Amino acid sequence: MIQIDDQDILRLIRKPETKNRGFRILIEQYQRRIYQVIRRMVLIHEDADDLTQNTFIKAYRHLDKFREDSGLYTWIYRIAVNETLSFLEKKKKRFFFSVDDHQEKLESYIDQPGSLDGNEIEKKLAKALLTLPEKQRLVFHLKYQEEMTYEQMAEVTGTSIGALKASYHHAVKKIEESLKSE
Repeated sequence: MIQIDDQDILRLIRKPETKNRGFRILIEQYQRRIYQVIRRMVLIHEDADDLTQNTFIKAYRHLDKFREDSGLYTWIYRIAVNETLSFLEKKKKRFFFSVDDHQEKLESYIDQPGSLDGNEIEKKLAKALLTLPEKQRLVFHLKYQEEMTYEQMAEVTGTSIGALKASYHHAVKKIEESLKSE
């Protein structure tokens, strides 16, 4: 697929006669990456699919508020992260999950055949990630899997660079401990 510049997408979106085409291009360009981000956080395909759709609906409704002080992907990514964290929090409250019950349910999902692509090491890492608080899991994902800089992470999460570095450090230590105990 040909990558289209954010400015070109925004020009299309801002004209009433090309708004829908511009938004369709925006979705085609970023949907897969946004889905992957969400899927790593929620694990379950159906939830990730719904959250991806909600993310783009929210982006569509609020495009007029996009200030262009960040890239479109960063802005949509921030929406996706906020939607996902809200979803996870609501899910815990709605089903009265204790943290341990929720983790146990997700671990059993990881063990189901076909739930995740990959080998045993990836499954162990996925389980180790479940032991982290959501914020640390997000920071680890952004740094390790998305290869974002701390500056990019600060822009996406609205968190200071120092706090992000501390969260990442704690996440790595917890993951190491979890993998060693396996």
